[in-house]
Amino acid sequence: MKHALVVGGTGMLADVSLFLSDGYNVSVVARNEARMDELIKRVNRSAAITPALVNYRDEDSFRAQIQQLIKKNGPFDIVVVWIHSGAEHVLPIIAEENKLYEQPWRLFHILGSSTNLQEVINQVNVPNSCLYRQVQLGFIIEYNRSRWLTHQEISAGVIKAITQDRPVHMIGTVEPWDKRP
Repeated sequence: MKHALVVGGTGMLADVSLFLSDGYNVSVVARNEARMDELIKRVNRSAAITPALVNYRDEDSFRAQIQQLIKKNGPFDIVVVWIHSGAEHVLPIIAEENKLYEQPWRLFHILGSSTNLQEVINQVNVPNSCLYRQVQLGFIIEYNRSRWLTHQEISAGVIKAITQDRPVHMIGTVEPWDKRP
């Protein structure tokens, strides 16, 4: 069976983890054991989720966990990553550990509303086999007011990005910038 990795897959990406569990063995990186347990209870086949309780900011522990996940379930066919600033090592570790996988694999990088997408593309270094995708989170304008996206809207947008498989996907809007919440 194909192998997916979701970093941050118990919070705003929980529904993405569940969506992928229908066709993949899904390795979910998270810090919160209670949220991981809740996710596993929601999945149709509990064996489809491999929990990886690790703080991705701990570089050595994160690398060791990624190595274990690849050893257990094989290389990643699809990777969905939501990381905060200060964890720039996450993508290079995943790319390096998955580099022996010669088949094309997809990396969906979830980015915040203020991120300059071109700057990120210029900095990201992935192997040729990696099809790098960007998913930018914006905000919603409704009734002449703006608000941030809900977890459900984010997950639905990421699922749409996965199914459409375009290089760049926007969830919500980032313009006009002065209307952001």
